[in-house]
Amino acid sequence: MTSFEFNTTRSIINEPGSIKRLGEICTRLGFERPLVVTDPGIVKAGLLEKLTASLDASGTSYALYTDIVADPPVETIMATLEAAKAHNADGIIGFGGGSSMDAAKIAALLLRSDEKLEDIYGVGMAKGERAPLILIPTTAGTGSEVTAVAIVTTGPNTKAGVVANQLYPDVALLDAELTLGLPPIVTAATGVDAMVHAIEAYTSIHLKNPYSDMLAQKALELLSKNLKPVIADGSNLAARQNMLFGACLAGQAFANAPVAAVHALAYPLGARYHIAHGTSNALLLPHVLRFNAPNAASLYAELAPICFDNVPTGSDEKTALWFADQLEQLSLDVGLPPRMRDAGVLANDLDLLAEEAMGQTRLLKNNPREVTQSDARDIYEAAY
Repeated sequence: MTSFEFNTTRSIINEPGSIKRLGEICTRLGFERPLVVTDPGIVKAGLLEKLTASLDASGTSYALYTDIVADPPVETIMATLEAAKAHNADGIIGFGGGSSMDAAKIAALLLRSDEKLEDIYGVGMAKGERAPLILIPTTAGTGSEVTAVAIVTTGPNTKAGVVANQLYPDVALLDAELTLGLPPIVTAATGVDAMVHAIEAYTSIHLKNPYSDMLAQKALELLSKNLKPVIADGSNLAARQNMLFGACLAGQAFANAPVAAVHALAYPLGARYHIAHGTSNALLLPHVLRFNAPNAASLYAELAPICFDNVPTGSDEKTALWFADQLEQLSLDVGLPPRMRDAGVLANDLDLLAEEAMGQTRLLKNNPREVTQSDARDIYEAAY
């Protein structure tokens, strides 16, 4: 048996309608003055009312910070922290997609710590304790509710990660009723994002372990079998709960067996072109799998029948390439753009993107095949 250490969120609630229990959960965790961190889209969609109704019913004295933007910059993170201090918050609730949850994680940490944000970038740099933290995803994709990572936009084309076990929340609340109004394109992008998390965790050469493998396999089963049904019928609550749980399992997997080249090459697309993270991953996924196949064919061959029927017989290499083809077709079937050019990427930027991708050493070192800058350029060309 492989020796390993596995960490995850202390408590996970997987239940449609469980947002109604939020006030009770705050009381159980012993805080009375939470700051709720979310974004304007959540407010506009009316989802925030479900959350505040529960807090109002329990008499919780909360404040709202609703100005989170996608890929939150340093300024947004610090504004979140200042809002928490102004409210004299004794806990943080992150409500929304990955950006809101990431901002909530860092705010909860810095609220109790005298550390500076710039001093905690990297792995294990944060030393302080955090305030009580509840994370509630409204998309089935990022898995941020069960990861110890938060991403900050540090410049026009740069991002940095805070990786620390303190960022695991006390409670992750998975309520698929909160995802019922998601547009199909968001459902598609976040769903494929979650599948990438599971695939890369399963093939990571660092920290891959039997526990993460088990989670990745179950995540892919749930995600691959329910993505098309929720695109076809956004009101399918059972399928949406399966997607939300699948994304959570994938998050647990990659939190312990980290992601690799798909994410490394996707980040420059998000930073430079502001392409949604899930869409960036989907654009690159089949091309990275084809590149990795010489080193990871047997692993891809193990995942293929979990996701798709009628797997062809033959060598692992043949199955791996078929798997990449099927994933590419799945992205098209759920409405994602087929090529990088269709997402607005300029051909003249491919060299620059390859150079920027090489800065993602934290991710590239996990890839089953070494990626050079020339390799990255070739993958972008194939995806273009």
